[in-house]
Amino acid sequence: MARKWSKRKRPDRDKHMIMEVSQRKGGIFNERTMRFLSKFYNKGIVERVAFIISTGKEADVYAAESGSSEAVKSDLVALKFFRGEGISFNKMREYIEGDPRFGNLRSSRTSIVEIWCRKEFGNLVLAGEAGASVPKPYMFNGNILAMEFIGDENDAPSKRMKDVVLDDPKKVLKSIIDQIKRMYRAGLVHADLSEFNILIQGEKQKPVIIDIGQGVVIRHPRAKEFLERDVHNIARYFSQKYGIESNEKDILDGLTRPSLS
Repeated sequence: MARKWSKRKRPDRDKHMIMEVSQRKGGIFNERTMRFLSKFYNKGIVERVAFIISTGKEADVYAAESGSSEAVKSDLVALKFFRGEGISFNKMREYIEGDPRFGNLRSSRTSIVEIWCRKEFGNLVLAGEAGASVPKPYMFNGNILAMEFIGDENDAPSKRMKDVVLDDPKKVLKSIIDQIKRMYRAGLVHADLSEFNILIQGEKQKPVIIDIGQGVVIRHPRAKEFLERDVHNIARYFSQKYGIESNEKDILDGLTRPSLS
């Protein structure tokens, strides 16, 4: 069980925000992002940014101490800061255009990044309601998404599947395929699923799907193509690393069956 952060009287939030800015000048923590971040403090979602979990072209992910909000049941929250640079602008549009949830798409990079953040929040809600194992989303604002921290003992972040040797790879593969089915039947395709965006949590090695911002609804014109790629990526990984062969056609056909096994 993770240690509990003290819920004693909170420090002055304005002073606390100034301290955060002074500690992290420049980079992702610019003035605009800090304004967005202040809302997470005011809503009690986070109390203090604690440590960095990962960095990437699309986003940086930090762990933060949870605040006073009853919506957050754990000691840590994952904060994902989407970047306005470093990611292909056209690639982001590729996954947004054609999605009926996002009409009248503006062309500015800022608006696209904020839509991407909102899109990941919505996709996490949809996947979670479908019973897929994904981080629980708490709130979003601007280019920041707050969600459940996926970790192991002593608040250590769970590792990506590519960095873990699975004790029972057949069981994990079955679980991942089941989650693809659950998302699909809820009308969602991950669209970039691989060993890089699945976390393996705890001693039971539970697979948790992350990085779902590019996910599309099945009405998207390229949804079938993205779904086939997801299944291929997972089948290829388990074949190459563990020698487990999967019939991709059978998996895809299984998505249209009336009920989950």
